[in-house]
Amino acid sequence: MATTRRYSRRNFLVSASELAMFSLASSAFALPLPDNSPATFPAPGASFGPMKQINAGVLNIGYAESGPGNGRVVILIHGWPYDIHTYAAVAPILAAKGYRVIVPYLRGYGSTRFLSADTPRNGQQSAIAADIIALMDALGIKKAIVGGCDWGARTANILAALWPERVKAMVSVSGYLIGNQKAGQVPLEPAAELQWWYQYYFSTERGRAGYEKYTAAFAKLIWQIASPQWKFSDATFQQSATSFDNPDHVSIVIHNYRWRLGLAEGEPQFDELEKKLAEAPPITVPSITMEGDANGAPHPPEKAYANKFTGKYRHIALTGGIGHNLPQEAPQAFADAIIEVDAYPA
Repeated sequence: MATTRRYSRRNFLVSASELAMFSLASSAFALPLPDNSPATFPAPGASFGPMKQINAGVLNIGYAESGPGNGRVVILIHGWPYDIHTYAAVAPILAAKGYRVIVPYLRGYGSTRFLSADTPRNGQQSAIAADIIALMDALGIKKAIVGGCDWGARTANILAALWPERVKAMVSVSGYLIGNQKAGQVPLEPAAELQWWYQYYFSTERGRAGYEKYTAAFAKLIWQIASPQWKFSDATFQQSATSFDNPDHVSIVIHNYRWRLGLAEGEPQFDELEKKLAEAPPITVPSITMEGDANGAPHPPEKAYANKFTGKYRHIALTGGIGHNLPQEAPQAFADAIIEVDAYPA
């Protein structure tokens, strides 16, 4: 059963009401863009302590860690155009509850670097998920709760679907986001296609050059469109924008979106994983999906994916102007979901 919760940005009071459904029809382009007055919460400057680095697979991964070293592990995965600060206010809540919280920079972000100049700068979905498995292996983590938003939600879905033995439970913003190139060839109705304007822009060399030249401005526009009621400050945005200075950032982002449309090849070692993902595998681990009432980014309604979750499952719909970057806009709600799903029976 789905639950609607209201999280005021000022005090995060919670109340329950009837199910709220979301659809692609709620286009961001019908909503006003916000000004850049400071958000009440989280405060600008909310951040992590010193970053850690570890060699894992083809990467040297930068990650933040908080909480006791022997705590139940939670891995939180960011998306585009965001970074680890999506979880800057979530991590301390979970750490205070005794969780060991790990928040890695994805390939192409922050201090994460490729170990070899010869490794393809591949942004396909299975490669990013494989990076998280490699990180778990490098850190000696057998099993973790995973949570994600945007690319991070898709990655969490893939981890839970393909490696359920490594995932204790999952929290996913916007539900089930596993895709495939064949599905990417199917045209959508015009209003829905409009929401993907940047994907088509990135498919051109002009788009690549434009994103490279105006990376921060482009990211800020996406933040505004995707979260039209989130009044984030310039300081909050800049805190994340520095992670886009990674030398591989543009290549990873462009490849990710071109791969989705079948305009760029993936790497052969991921072919078998992609075949499995193309079958839209069910997610059997305990799961919570979440959605905000002001999500201006393309996202499916809960009824479109609820049957993909075959284990213990619940959907939480948030009201109060919560947009696409839900964990940063409503950190208490996201942390509560992690704690709740951890208690679900396997």
